[in-house]
Amino acid sequence: MLSVGKAVKVSIYLSEGATRHGVSTYSSVLDYLFFRGVSGATVLKGVAGFGADHHIHSSSFVEIGDRLPLKIEFIETREKVNELLGKLEELVGSGLIELQETTIAKPAQRTKKEAMPVEHVRMAGKARLVRIYIDESERWGDKPLHESLLAALRANDLAGATVYRGILGYGADKKIHKDSPFHLAHDCSMMISVIDTEEKIQEVLPLFDKMLRQGFVVLSDVDVIKYSPRAAATQDVGGDQ
Repeated sequence: MLSVGKAVKVSIYLSEGATRHGVSTYSSVLDYLFFRGVSGATVLKGVAGFGADHHIHSSSFVEIGDRLPLKIEFIETREKVNELLGKLEELVGSGLIELQETTIAKPAQRTKKEAMPVEHVRMAGKARLVRIYIDESERWGDKPLHESLLAALRANDLAGATVYRGILGYGADKKIHKDSPFHLAHDCSMMISVIDTEEKIQEVLPLFDKMLRQGFVVLSDVDVIKYSPRAAATQDVGGDQ
């Protein structure tokens, strides 16, 4: 949030038809500013003008061109502008960027109707990632094995698990397994992914010895960053992946 005092006004001049990787350049710039926490930005469209090519471009009711000038303006602190400038130069390409020292007399304030951001807690730590690879046709009792494994992990209070169904692949038999449009085939590979603490993972490893007839289990050490509402801050770091 901006405060009263010195700041920098940034003006970016573009052609309306300018693109970057198939996306409008002004849209890419606006997205970048938004997700980097800039306080606010405005896109202004010119009705006439010319650029480096010295061709006059103007709008009319008959012809809608894509060569009209656009200007993106935002105001931020000098530190924030310095942080953003390198990437902005890359995004703008042949466009022009102008920096102007300015003074904020009264910063914008949130209206009562605007929703305040949800307060959250960021937690980071070490964890263990487990990936279990099995065939879709495998069963445990009267249920598909992947469903039974998921139920067993949940019953043992693992933080979370996700089941993935392969659409194309091969295994030790070198036979290609391919998903069918109507899921009539049942020879695709399945993967169950679990992340939790080392202690929790060690507790459930004997389950795999008991339930897996064939397949394999991969264990990896991972760094986890978890975002949770403040009320959940006391929970362990973990979750599905």
